[in-house]
Amino acid sequence: MKGDSPKKIFKMGLWEDNPVLVQIIGICSALAVTNLMLNSLIMGVGLIFVTALSSFTVSILRNYTPKHIRMMVQVLIIAAYVIIVDIFLKAYMPEMSKALGPYVGLIITNCIIMGRAEAYAQKNPPIPSFLDGVASGLGYTLVLLVIAFIRELLGFGTIFGIQVLGEWWTPWTIMIMPPAAFFILAVVIWITKTIQEKEKDNKKGQVANL
Repeated sequence: MKGDSPKKIFKMGLWEDNPVLVQIIGICSALAVTNLMLNSLIMGVGLIFVTALSSFTVSILRNYTPKHIRMMVQVLIIAAYVIIVDIFLKAYMPEMSKALGPYVGLIITNCIIMGRAEAYAQKNPPIPSFLDGVASGLGYTLVLLVIAFIRELLGFGTIFGIQVLGEWWTPWTIMIMPPAAFFILAVVIWITKTIQEKEKDNKKGQVANL
């Protein structure tokens, strides 16, 4: 099995089958860490690292892993990479590690990682599986950054901690609170679904005209 082309893999992960916007998975951490863009970026990079290397490793071992312990092996692989991310943050970015709190460890339970390992890496070669993990992680990260951009800008008047809005701006306290993430995510999903439905209708129209 050769796997899909890189273009198709990234198109699926970033847009057509985005894990947060289309599959609606991995939203717990997406809602929890999006009050600041830096938090979201670090969380996203961590998830890209874990998803890509987990998928790569699962794919390499797919022909040697007994089916009845497949899930346990996948969890073990994911946990190993999450521990690496956690140790790195604690050693080199202690303040960020404290800010993200338990959500780094909870990457292990993120449905995106297990979903890609089971749905793609278990059936495809290592390199396409690695790219699929990167694409899914990027799709997740982009959604986090969009939500965090709105929340941080309106809640603090800053972008990546840099003051953008002047003293005239009155911070929206609700944007710092968790419910704001739910509302923003819902609007982003609604916009995405609307655009995707229009794209599907246009394709159907083009096929009908042929």
